[in-house]
Amino acid sequence: MAATSVVVLDRGNNTTCTINLHGATVVSWRVNNQEQLFVSKQAVFDGKKAIRGGIPFVFPQFGAWNYGPQHGFARIVRWNLEKAPERLQSGDVEAVFSLIDSDYTHSMWNYPFRLTYRLILREKELHFNIGVYNPSKDLPFSFNLLLHTYFKVPDVRRCQITGLYGTTFIDKTVVSNPMYQEGREVVMIGEWTDRIYQNTPHEHVISNVVSGRKMRIQKYNFPDTVVWNPWMEKAKEMADFGDDEYPNMICVECGHVSSPVILLPGTAFEASQILQVM
Repeated sequence: MAATSVVVLDRGNNTTCTINLHGATVVSWRVNNQEQLFVSKQAVFDGKKAIRGGIPFVFPQFGAWNYGPQHGFARIVRWNLEKAPERLQSGDVEAVFSLIDSDYTHSMWNYPFRLTYRLILREKELHFNIGVYNPSKDLPFSFNLLLHTYFKVPDVRRCQITGLYGTTFIDKTVVSNPMYQEGREVVMIGEWTDRIYQNTPHEHVISNVVSGRKMRIQKYNFPDTVVWNPWMEKAKEMADFGDDEYPNMICVECGHVSSPVILLPGTAFEASQILQVM
């Protein structure tokens, strides 16, 4: 890949964030030289396929799509670097990426739009600020939006996720996708898991991530939390995912996916997420 396809935010002290312009996918986040994100050894960087791991950007569709690729087009098109990495007075580093409609996006989804994606790298935090704008004079549109975050973990069976107790979830591993209520204070997984938890609180904590630490997720205007791990059988079905890699990742994904956002002409939708190594 050409060197220009990757943007690095460097805060010093071995704390960096690397973004591939293909999909504006965050492919690395190192805190004190420790990688926090999982990227499959089999991930494909051909500028066509979505990158398997890191933080792909899901828009305007979550899941299968009649009009285009699964999870939409934002994760498989090249984004624009709107503002190159810049050090703020605080010492933090920010960069801004953007995506606008094109002939290619119109072939699937015939609306004008503008996405902005602002990342701020702090000492132990990574901030994500997203804006979706509808520049049309008369055409509303609806969309899903999700940050498909793959966390790197030593053993997924030991991870514990808080902030899901009492919420309802759609179980996508069951053909009819039934709804359930989560009865556990702390959620652990030990099998193929693909759930959309609805109306979740603003904060989750995942324990036993890298080096046995905790990861705090704070989210705003993202009502849903997806929890996913393909487990053994599903891992084998994915060409770009190693058969033995599933124990070393957990996806805890913040988004707006169980119902669409309807965006009126001339208006904007904003959402954000903060990841913090505790």
